[in-house]
Amino acid sequence: MSAVICGSLAFDTIMTFEGRFSEQILPDQLHILNVSFLVPALRREFGGCAGNIAYSLQQLGGKPLPMATVGSDGAEYVERMKTLGVSTEFVRQVGDTYTAQAMIMTDRDNNQITAFHPGAMMQAHITRIEARDDIKLGIISPDGRDAMLQHAEQFKAAGIPFVFDPGQGLPMFDGKELSHFVELATWVTVNDYEAKMLCDRTGLSCAELSRRVQGLVVTLGAEGCEVWIGGEKTLVPPVKAEAVVDPTGCGDAFRGALLFGLEKGWALDRCAALGNRVGAHKIATRGGQNYTLSSKQING
Repeated sequence: MSAVICGSLAFDTIMTFEGRFSEQILPDQLHILNVSFLVPALRREFGGCAGNIAYSLQQLGGKPLPMATVGSDGAEYVERMKTLGVSTEFVRQVGDTYTAQAMIMTDRDNNQITAFHPGAMMQAHITRIEARDDIKLGIISPDGRDAMLQHAEQFKAAGIPFVFDPGQGLPMFDGKELSHFVELATWVTVNDYEAKMLCDRTGLSCAELSRRVQGLVVTLGAEGCEVWIGGEKTLVPPVKAEAVVDPTGCGDAFRGALLFGLEKGWALDRCAALGNRVGAHKIATRGGQNYTLSSKQING
């Protein structure tokens, strides 16, 4: 069975700053911020939430169906997906715009500053979700605003259970809109910062949010993650990474694992435990789509 992955396909330009942002940015001078960072290391990677999640799910043996839009420069990305065996059935190429681009700068503490140009992603709503026998579930990850709103409604209308993963797209929506997403979704996953924003904007606690869906997952980075079901919290312990090289795409790797487990009918805490293992493995590799999973990462 397949999982529809709504989100971005993007080219990531990743830069490494060897110092700490906190030592360069003066809190009392933010109103006249003018900083420059020397970045000796720079590379370009295939990224975007839909691409990274699809890569993770494919590595685990799942069948991802990324639903995304690329620009006139996106042929290389489409060909890469085909080479990896990932379906491009729902990947649309449009002209007169660039593929989404993320410029990501990471400091020595793995803090990140990102500038994102959406490009072709803003036309992602053109592709519709329809019911189909081979599609078992889906996920809405950061995408164009219209696409996120419309695809949530379409998943619900098609009777396809889905994960709401607002990520960096969360600030685009007000409390009423976010509450409606939760109402439509089957599961919700956010990191700890996003969880705070989601709770603030909806006026609901994590416990209350979890009672409106089958489960809420809050990732905590190196501290593991929380799984909320019916108002009750379970802490899923972290997996220690062999090396901390690059956090880019760790959350997406986790979500690919989450989809894999949900498709298998696993309990949510078991899905999250796999997510922790895959995320810990991914962080030891540069880029969001350059790691290879072994049976140890998959089976623990």
